[in-house]
Amino acid sequence: MKFDEFGGMYVPEAMMAPLNELSDAYRSVAADSGFKDSLDEILGTYVGRPSMLYLAKNLSKAIGGAKIYLKREDLMHGGAHKINNTIAQALLAKRMGKTRLIAETGAGQHGVATAMAGALLGMDTEVYMGSLDVHRQRMNVFRMELLGAKVHPVDTGSRTLKDSINEAMRDWISSYENTHYVVGSVVGPHPYPEMVRDFQAVIGKEAREQIMECEGRLPDYAIACVGGGSNAMGMFYPFIGDDVKLIGVEAAGRGMDTKEHCASLTLGEKGVFHGMLTYILQENGGQIAGTHSISAGLDYPGVGPEHAFLKDSGRVEYVCATDKEALDAFMKLSRTEGIIPALESSHAVAHAMNVAGGLPKDDVVIVNLSGRGDKDLEIVMEALK
Repeated sequence: MKFDEFGGMYVPEAMMAPLNELSDAYRSVAADSGFKDSLDEILGTYVGRPSMLYLAKNLSKAIGGAKIYLKREDLMHGGAHKINNTIAQALLAKRMGKTRLIAETGAGQHGVATAMAGALLGMDTEVYMGSLDVHRQRMNVFRMELLGAKVHPVDTGSRTLKDSINEAMRDWISSYENTHYVVGSVVGPHPYPEMVRDFQAVIGKEAREQIMECEGRLPDYAIACVGGGSNAMGMFYPFIGDDVKLIGVEAAGRGMDTKEHCASLTLGEKGVFHGMLTYILQENGGQIAGTHSISAGLDYPGVGPEHAFLKDSGRVEYVCATDKEALDAFMKLSRTEGIIPALESSHAVAHAMNVAGGLPKDDVVIVNLSGRGDKDLEIVMEALK
């Protein structure tokens, strides 16, 4: 499946067999009510769905504009939205007869969620993680190991998320007979962008029903942070056909006038990366550019191809928030609501505060709070010095 010109399967011949096998398996379970029932049971009894839609009254009052609702993915088991996708993919892998899971991770949340899925379903799990991220997310490394996963630090390239994806792909090519690669975002070759989006769309489906119950109407805005883009696609997809303004917030890092950012949609160019045609950050010679974000989960030089399509079609607006703006939002939400957000989610909160402040009090903004901030406390402590 392609999203207009974006997406596709730009991979070596050796990857075609596992991708075709996965595509066929996904098509099969997508129409299987038994698979859906099994997944829904686990999401309800183990993950904790549905997640709450919470009216942040104190934050809304402090900003002085529209009502700000938070979709509380931070309350899901493991502390983030990632587990919606890992449980579903692990269940699919089990149906395919696989016994081993591999994954890449940046902030560590996807690695933790994959390790949880592996432990729950009795599957061996190995996680590739850039050595820079291993250092700045050491608590999540310990969590993965505690859950029985083996963590492989990756010392090549920038030692972050893109490099861990490269290593995971190499592993999968040589081991797919018994291994499933649990991709953590709406990135990579087909069928991953579509499949991960569908598994994460539970976020937006719930939010749509919940806001109708709370307000009797759809929101004016839905806002989410964008790295690879899975939490944003999960929120946006069920609203695509509605009159709802959708805004994705990329990481501006130390500023858009520097090279230390992750704004692939804002400043990137079209190119092929990790098996997909999308927007990527490139140097003049076409090499992948270095990136920076205070949030490890947004530190990626590309973006999911469906986001690229939604940008070009004009259906979704993409903006940026700096490290400083994210830190300010992190502190603001913590002190007004007693909710400590992930630094990734803080980018969305930062822009939501800007938007809400200029809107009438009866307008409604939903922010996808994609994860909680426990994992980021050491980073924030250091930054606040």
